[in-house]
Amino acid sequence: MRGLVGKRVLVSGGSSGIGLAAAARFLEEGARVFLCGVDPAEVDAAVASLAPRGDVSGLACDVSAEPDVARLTQAAARALGGVDVLVNNAGIARRDPFLAIAAADWDRIIAVNLRGMFLVAQAVSRQMVAQGNGGVIINMCSTNGIAGEGDYAHYNASKGGVLLLTKTMAVELGGHGIRVNALCPGYILTPLNEAIAGQIGGADFEAAYVRDQIPLGRAGRPEDVAAAYAFLASDDAAFIHGSALVIDGGQLAVM
Repeated sequence: MRGLVGKRVLVSGGSSGIGLAAAARFLEEGARVFLCGVDPAEVDAAVASLAPRGDVSGLACDVSAEPDVARLTQAAARALGGVDVLVNNAGIARRDPFLAIAAADWDRIIAVNLRGMFLVAQAVSRQMVAQGNGGVIINMCSTNGIAGEGDYAHYNASKGGVLLLTKTMAVELGGHGIRVNALCPGYILTPLNEAIAGQIGGADFEAAYVRDQIPLGRAGRPEDVAAAYAFLASDDAAFIHGSALVIDGGQLAVM
């Protein structure tokens, strides 16, 4: 990708799954990376695994907590000398029928997936405006932010919020030279999704889901989404702004 060499990239939720793959991809593109995750041991393991690929560091952070986000953005700015790209990737999911969702579970999903997305984006946007040279923010949405899926009302609501947050950020931040877009992956083979699939039926569920819902005939890989992150951050996407890029193997095309 053009224009990524030397870029200073902050990846939230970068210690596993899609975020870890994104951190690896940006290092391969010659960028410098600071990542966070909620589990300190997982963050340390991620940084250690990525260190042979380039300049990477990180810390543990709960993106739903303002003090943690302030600490994260300050640490990233110190380590990198500023932030050019935010991969706003942190998120959680769980499966609950609408009639059975506990208020505490609703609140936690919204707190991480929407409040956390806002807190990190706002803090980094303020840094970018102060730096005065623009930047790129890519928010993690989902196909569940575009169409509803049963048993995920809390998750769907959080991702629908991310989609409109992204578009509003694009309207307000474009004048500062900050491009803002969202990614909308479909079914991706991450530890989070595999844990949920295991509760339903494991490999049999996954095979049936792929057969019935994904025209390309396979589930997505974290690397598929990481490539989209890199593209939207690159100069090749210089006029893409306020958009939601779907990476789902044709899943939304199925009636």
